[in-house]
Amino acid sequence: MKRFISFGLFLIFVGLVILRQEDLITIVNTYILPNKSFVSIESTNEYYRNVDYQFVQITDEYSPHSFNDIINLYYTVINAGQASFTFYCPREYDKCLRDVQIIANDQSLLSDINNYIHPFNGFSHIETQYDTLGRVTISMVKSYRQEEIKMINDKIDELLPQITNGIYDTKEQIRAIHDYIINNTKYDSLRSDFNQLNYKSDTAYGPLFEGYALCGGYTDLMALFLERLNVKNFKVSSEKHVWNAVYLDDKWYHLDLTWDDPVSMDGSDYLTYDYFLVTTQDLLEHEKTQHNFNQDRYPELLK
Repeated sequence: MKRFISFGLFLIFVGLVILRQEDLITIVNTYILPNKSFVSIESTNEYYRNVDYQFVQITDEYSPHSFNDIINLYYTVINAGQASFTFYCPREYDKCLRDVQIIANDQSLLSDINNYIHPFNGFSHIETQYDTLGRVTISMVKSYRQEEIKMINDKIDELLPQITNGIYDTKEQIRAIHDYIINNTKYDSLRSDFNQLNYKSDTAYGPLFEGYALCGGYTDLMALFLERLNVKNFKVSSEKHVWNAVYLDDKWYHLDLTWDDPVSMDGSDYLTYDYFLVTTQDLLEHEKTQHNFNQDRYPELLK
């Protein structure tokens, strides 16, 4: 009897091998892999943004059926604070793995998706693994460690009442924070020009604790202060630069602390307002090279 069962299993195995690869994938996808209907995000953390934008929206559709569905799935997963997540391409979406591969290899697109995320949920590195069975796993290294998050939160708790003391207008509170960051931060030219990694200047930690920042550090720290003011915001990036977008008085504006803190030849400190809450038209009239962002991915800024 055991010999008969073994021989039967052998025949089934041979039959599977003889089948075309597409048929084998269909069988495995349907009957062997876990039930894809149960794939979901179980929880979110405190830095989750329950916000839909024109380019990215929160989704509960974890079995994508279009290129935009996959983009929204990436946004939802990163936004929830997940370190990794696995989903499955449905059989009827025959271009799914091709589209996953396109998104996974487009660092500019992934960066733009990441810009809509709270800085503490954003990634410094992201990888996507996929196989011919339609299983896709997104894995991320977060930009901030838990101990850094606590230190930054504690410091902002200490500073915000001091910076905004006696100021009740939101725009003027933003101006005071803008001035504080610039007055207490220098642009990290050694890292920018010579790749000398002396400071954590690409994150909020650099300007807050070390007094040095690259554009990423200025932008993240400003974003964290804006969150404390309950001001809707996201980041905007071009090929070589990143800055803040701020929603104020029912309109979106640009806010670029990096360019309002110019590097001088004689080492003198300057504070300007050329990029303080300006429209897209004003922004591009000032400078088009480093602020030439992909407008299709930030449509709110065109109104």
